[in-house]
Amino acid sequence: MLIELSRPLPYGPFMDHGNYTNDYIRGILQSVKTIALVGASSNPARPSWIVMKYLIERGYDVIPINPGLAGGELLGKPVYASLADVPHPIDMVEIFRNSEAAGPITDEALTLEPLPKVIWMQLSVRNDEAAARAEAKGVKVVMDRCPKIEFGRLSGEISWQGVNSRMLSAKKPVLAGKGFQKLSLNRPR
Repeated sequence: MLIELSRPLPYGPFMDHGNYTNDYIRGILQSVKTIALVGASSNPARPSWIVMKYLIERGYDVIPINPGLAGGELLGKPVYASLADVPHPIDMVEIFRNSEAAGPITDEALTLEPLPKVIWMQLSVRNDEAAARAEAKGVKVVMDRCPKIEFGRLSGEISWQGVNSRMLSAKKPVLAGKGFQKLSLNRPR
C-alpha cells in the first residue's frame, strides 16, 4: 500500500527542516523547561552567552555545557563538561557548535535517560543525518534557528526593535511579569 504525502508531516522522518510552522516552534518553546546549552561561553559578547541570559530571563532552566569551564559557574548556573554529567533530565539540547560537531553531540544526547524532547541546532548549524537519528527515536529536531529569535518573534518582543515578525495580530499582548517588559508565548493568536 502506497501513501502519498501531499505535504510534510510536522514531525518524524518527513519533517521539512527548511520550513517549521509557528505552532511547531511555539509548541517546543512552551513544552520545554530545562535546556542544556552545548557550547556555552563565558564571554558576554558571544551569541551563546546572550542567548543563555535571554532564556534564563524568560524562565527556562538553562544548563551550560563546556568542558573548558566545567566546575565553574556561568550566569549563576553550574557548568558541566558533557551532557552525561548533568544530574537531572534535560528537555532540550541546544547545540552552539558547528554542523560537524552536531552529529556527535546529538548521539550523546540520544544516550541520555530519559531522552530529551528536542534537539535544537543554532543558526547555521544543520546536520540532516543527526536529525534523522534523533527523529527515529521520537525526538523533535529544529535546525538553523535560534530559540531567542523564535521566542521574540512568536511573543511579539522582536517587533519592539522594528523587526518584521511575520505575525499579524490585533490582540493585546500578554506581559510575562513585572519590571522589564517581556512578552509571553501564551498570547492570544
